[in-house]
Amino acid sequence: MSSSKQIKVGAFLSYFSIGVNILSGLLYTPWMVNQIGQSNYGLYTLAHSLISLLLVDFGLSSATARYLSKYNAEGDKRKAENFLGAVYKLYMLVDAVIFIALIVIFFRIDSIYESLTPDELSKFKVVYIISALFSVINFPFVTFNGILTAYEKFIPLKTADVIYRVFLVLFTVIALLLGYGLYALVAVHAAVGLIIIVFKFIVIKRTVPLKVNFRFKEKGLYKDIFGFSLWTTISALAQRLVFNITPTILGMVANAAEIAVFGVVTTIEAYAYTITAAINGMFLPKISRIMSGEDKESNLTPLLIRVGKFQYGLNGLIIAGFAVVGKSFINLWMGPEYIDAYYGILLVLVPGIFFNSLQIANTTMVVTKKVNLMAVVNVITGVTNICLSYPLSKMYGVIGACSSIAAAYMLRAIVLLIIYNKVLPVNIGAFIKQCYIKMSVPIILTIGAGIGLNMIFGDDGWLALIIRGIVVVGVYGVVAFIIGFNKSEKTAMISKAKGLIKKFI
Repeated sequence: MSSSKQIKVGAFLSYFSIGVNILSGLLYTPWMVNQIGQSNYGLYTLAHSLISLLLVDFGLSSATARYLSKYNAEGDKRKAENFLGAVYKLYMLVDAVIFIALIVIFFRIDSIYESLTPDELSKFKVVYIISALFSVINFPFVTFNGILTAYEKFIPLKTADVIYRVFLVLFTVIALLLGYGLYALVAVHAAVGLIIIVFKFIVIKRTVPLKVNFRFKEKGLYKDIFGFSLWTTISALAQRLVFNITPTILGMVANAAEIAVFGVVTTIEAYAYTITAAINGMFLPKISRIMSGEDKESNLTPLLIRVGKFQYGLNGLIIAGFAVVGKSFINLWMGPEYIDAYYGILLVLVPGIFFNSLQIANTTMVVTKKVNLMAVVNVITGVTNICLSYPLSKMYGVIGACSSIAAAYMLRAIVLLIIYNKVLPVNIGAFIKQCYIKMSVPIILTIGAGIGLNMIFGDDGWLALIIRGIVVVGVYGVVAFIIGFNKSEKTAMISKAKGLIKKFI
């Protein structure tokens, strides 16, 4: 199957998986918490968050995708096999260190979590053991995602995501209906995870023509991988200085109610980012081929604009839709005491639209080994947020915290645009004109129409909210088609629509 078709089908499967995830988050999670109890769910969440802190992959998964894409584009199978041998040995070394750390933590659980009751500590230890064992087993197989991405096997990669989401909900529901509780919930996560590992292994074994060379030893390659991974790790850790640290800051200067409101902001922002980032990484092999050939700018700039317009437009629909119906949604879903989340969500979504539309440029930085620059930008973003978050949160609570994140994210977008203009073979001026300026008009017009719509329908419940949402999507789609896209893009979209209609008929 062609690279283009792999990307298209993979994108569809990715969005389907995201839909399942969002629906399960909004509908299934409250039911599941009710089945096992708030205390048990808290123990599960605690174990998961603790282990997640230790399972930073130190950039090795990104390194796998980057180097294998490069070697595949160059047609060098031997280097790819040598690289896999080196990276697997690194993974196993890191996994051994993590395993030792998890053992040490297990024997310190009683002193770390003194506030838990003896019964809760007993349950937590069992949950911890199951989660930790699965995490240690799963860690070396994180490379599977990089291998599938590098060889453009997006359909099986995204199919695995769909299987994971569906099986997780299905098996958990069955286990809880049969009367099993907390331990079944954790065991199901581990069992489904193992199924996915086996699925990916079979796909790679059958479709990727590589054999891992564990005998390969070369200090230069290890040094190269370490240099790449170090900056990727710094970047990942710096990103935690934004959303991950904000609840702690709110806990220092505000109260539990403000933290709860911020939790709603985090949930919706995560859903929005997941939707717009569904195709991230899929273009890495294609960009590797472009950067290995001639006429880099003439090939890379159109791709940056085409994908950027799609992601900016999708972000724009989310922002316009939430601006119009978001307040009613928060009020109906969580209650009027969470209404500040509406303003906080808009604050963090707006600057994110500029970063999310730069994914082709972000991926190109990975391909060209300029991740050090991205790491520096992420550190600046994190430090800016910390410096602003404390005083703003103290004065304005969750709105202040979200304002801090918005300012930090906007600074990130501006600095990245300057850097990309200097170090990448792309026309950033053309990108800003075609993407940011042209695609912003439909967003503004849709929000204006939505304000009038709110005056007509009011806030009379879920039905009125759904009607307004459908109207907003329709208005945005028409306006974006007329104003946002040029003649050739419109022709291509109409042609594809006709093809889909014929296939459907």
